[in-house]
Amino acid sequence: MNHLKTFRQFIKEEDGMGTVEVILIIVVLVGLVVIFKEKITEIVNSIFSKITNQTKKI
Repeated sequence: MNHLKTFRQFIKEEDGMGTVEVILIIVVLVGLVVIFKEKITEIVNSIFSKITNQTKKI
């Protein structure tokens, strides 16, 4: 009976859940950056080119 009570307390415990959630979010974000690295680079380069061209006009 004591083991059942201990198991129920373990299931209800959520102390480490915040850390696990943050780590999972970071892993997903890093994965997305790795997958879309080339596209992100193209977009950033395009934006900087437009900024450079428009500053030359001023």
